Formats: sequence, C-alpha cells, structure tokens
Amino acid sequence: MTEERVLALAGLFQGVGLACQFAREGRCDETALDASLASILRREAPSVAAVYGGVAGVRLGLRQLIAQLDGRERDFTLTRMAVAVLRLERSLARHPAVLERLQQGLEAVQAQAARLGHDSAEVIARLDALYTATLSTLQPRILVAGDPDLLKQPAVVIRIRACLLAAVRSAVLWRQLGGRRWQLLLHRRRCCMLARGLLTGAILDRG
Repeated sequence: MTEERVLALAGLFQGVGLACQFAREGRCDETALDASLASILRREAPSVAAVYGGVAGVRLGLRQLIAQLDGRERDFTLTRMAVAVLRLERSLARHPAVLERLQQGLEAVQAQAARLGHDSAEVIARLDALYTATLSTLQPRILVAGDPDLLKQPAVVIRIRACLLAAVRSAVLWRQLGGRRWQLLLHRRRCCMLARGLLTGAILDRG
C-alpha cells in the first residue's frame, strides 16, 4: 500500500460519498464536489495528488476511507457502493469499445469545460449523459439508496451520476497504480495509517 494508492481510494470513496449525500440530502460538500468533478477531466496530471488539485481535494474521501477501515463509524452502504465501483471498473476494462466511447466522450467534455468550467450545469449534464451512455450499459449497475422524493428530481440524479463517474475515474487510477482489492484486506491497517497521515498533512497545510 502506498500514499498514491490511498489517494486514489480516497477519490473513489469521495465520489460515492458525494453521490450518497445528494441522494440523502439533495446537497453535498461543494469543495469536495469541485475537486471530484475536476478529477474526471484532469487526465494528464503530473502526480496523483494533482489529479484532485492537491491532497486537500480528497479530505472528505480520506475521512470516509478512515471511517470504513477502522470500523467505528462504518457506513455499509458506502462500502457496498465502493466495491460495486471497483467491480464496474473491471467490467469496463473487459469492454474496450465502451472504454473507447467513454474516453472520446471525456475529450469532448474537456473542450466544453475549458470554455464553461468543469462545474457548470452544462458540463455536469454532459457527464451525466456520458455515464448513462457507457457505464450504465455495464454490470454491475451502481444502486444508490436515498430519499425517494430526491431521487425523482432530475437535477439530483444528474449530479449523482457525475459523482459516480468521478468514483470510477478514481477506480481506474487505483488499478493503474497497481491497486488490487486483496490489498485492502491484507494491508487495511497500513492503508488507514497512511490515510490519517495524508489527512493530517492536508489539514495542517490549509490551516
């Protein structure tokens, strides 16, 4: 387990955590959302931390990862979704045509985001449409539980899918860094220790 892999895992947990926040409350941590949306389109970053605009960009994800690993405030819905995202990433890797369609779509969204900003309503809608046209066609489907009334609102659903796309982007990064699911079982304590160190450093850096 390395700090880079832990950051990618934090990005994954942040993405699914934001999706859950939208589903349960209709709103989310805006700072974390900004970093997660930007990570989808930041495809040639010089470092893993830079994918999220710095370690502080995944502070929410680091907190959620620690909570899941130490078992004191574990959210089993979050764990289930994170595992499903890891499985979806494997499914995506086995469907090169879908992967190519996703990559081409992201290139088009990058151009739009350069004009409008990655957090604009138009860009988020494009990310939602891209998720629906690609990842939603694969198994497993990511099921998001929450307030039924909120889940009927198109504006909420669009943002949930954009957050799930961010989670998948981090899952791809995790795999590219050599991350494997068995590492979470064998190196759970070290992963938690590294996450705590990264979170402390991010908090101290921001004051």
